[in-house]
Amino acid sequence: MSKAVVITVSDRCSRGEADDLSGPAVVQELESQGYEVEAPVVVADERPVIEDAIRSAAGRAHLVVTTGGTGVAPRDVTPEATQAVCDRMIPGIPELMRSEGRDRSFRAPLSRSVCGTLGSSLVLNLPGRPSGAVASLRMVARLLPHALDLLAGETRHDDAEDEDDQD
Repeated sequence: MSKAVVITVSDRCSRGEADDLSGPAVVQELESQGYEVEAPVVVADERPVIEDAIRSAAGRAHLVVTTGGTGVAPRDVTPEATQAVCDRMIPGIPELMRSEGRDRSFRAPLSRSVCGTLGSSLVLNLPGRPSGAVASLRMVARLLPHALDLLAGETRHDDAEDEDDQD
């Protein structure tokens, strides 16, 4: 079982002015997919704070999922914080989320979510709305175990899975 940490990025939630709904929704979805997940960490929309939270989470989990701060508002800096701490970026995962997300919301292309690696951890940005965060996570759920295996050094590849994907 892989361990995951969820980080909610929200000024209002970090100040106690609003309840964190996205973090618990993402935790619940990850648990339903078989991940061992800590309670969500809530941080303000401040780039250094987000960077520190991602680094800390990557030190104790192989999957780090953020929710919030991925839009185009001036304080939405989660993608920049993620890029600053990641070793390598994986553009295909957020591209898939945006592409498939267009069926759910015409606003999906405004998401600036990114995905990358930090050491042997995968860092994935999700939107801040609970429904969008869970839907985006579900869109890429099949990719995550394989990505985590590769980061752990498990490079054997099952060609039969790829053939099944072409049906």
